[in-house]
Amino acid sequence: MGELLDSMAPIKPVRRGDVVEGVVMRADADGIFVNIGQKAEGHVPPTEMRTLNEDELAELDVGVSVLTMVVRPETADQPAILSVDRAVGEQGWRYLEKALDNGEVIIGAITGFNRGGSIVEVEGVQGFVPMSQLVSVSRDHFRMYQDGEGEVDPEIDAARKEAQGEDIGKSLQMKVLEVNRGRNRAIFSERQAVQEMRDEQKARLIEELTEGEIRMGKVTGISSFGAFVDLGGADGLIHISELSWSLVNSPDEVVKVGDELDVYVLRVDAENKKIALSLRRLQPEPWETIHERHAVGDIVQATITKLTNFGAFARVEDSVEGLVHISELSTRMITHPREVVKEGEEVQVKILRIEPDRRRLGLSLKQAAEEANFQV
Repeated sequence: MGELLDSMAPIKPVRRGDVVEGVVMRADADGIFVNIGQKAEGHVPPTEMRTLNEDELAELDVGVSVLTMVVRPETADQPAILSVDRAVGEQGWRYLEKALDNGEVIIGAITGFNRGGSIVEVEGVQGFVPMSQLVSVSRDHFRMYQDGEGEVDPEIDAARKEAQGEDIGKSLQMKVLEVNRGRNRAIFSERQAVQEMRDEQKARLIEELTEGEIRMGKVTGISSFGAFVDLGGADGLIHISELSWSLVNSPDEVVKVGDELDVYVLRVDAENKKIALSLRRLQPEPWETIHERHAVGDIVQATITKLTNFGAFARVEDSVEGLVHISELSTRMITHPREVVKEGEEVQVKILRIEPDRRRLGLSLKQAAEEANFQV
């Protein structure tokens, strides 16, 4: 009964400009004939399907679905005239609306530039990528396009054309920010798509990483507190304290942007998606090999780093410090180390004890002076 009622429902005629989906009934040199439903047929002449390439034309077999736009409605004597070319734009708008709803990444090609960004084409629809949302086009190139408009200097004009040659036609992966068919407006973001892909890569990498393993990376950035290293889709941080066992004042003393190096995976924080790396852990800790460089009884150069009531701390290497007890500072009686030394002062000390396991070094300023026949 339902089918009978449906068949009795009034047929809504197609009108000029309607976009209809039909099924190919026949394809030959005269074009294709399409069943557009409601007992109506349409004809797509060859001149209305020029946007199809050879492979797409070959796929137009009987039974294949095709989207068309009505150029002339059906008459009593003639079938409707349809256009695949004119429907391509509408199909593109539908594609963009679907991509926006589903948050999908789309692919488009750069066709030109204006003062605000890049013009791109996606599925036959022209859209816009603001400069702030572009990643693949350098700001130097974009500035050249802006400043070069109407430029008469041959050299500058040639440089602008060369840059355009690199950028025009470039394929971009993007997210759809806005689609307004009525205003013929489509806004895209390459930056958002790139960030999303990097987030996915980072999530996968974090799952794969194991604390304690060694990975190859590339330095991508340097800040006052450390260096960022790309491990292949995700950046990890080498804190300045993990760059070297020696004292580092600035990360660029150790690494430069672009350096490729092995790094030690120190910590992986899956919840916060953070990766802590180390460079110094790939080298032996100075305390572990101190016996290779120093022995009890050696006289060494040291720098006073800190004064306390019970003595003075002195650095004999960048990361190895020892204590000169107050009783080992002078042969005379003193009440505070400041009577003999000050912070930052360079002195000679004698090594009395080496305790690598406890990270302790016993030093004597007094005995070093006695051996040098110098009374402090």
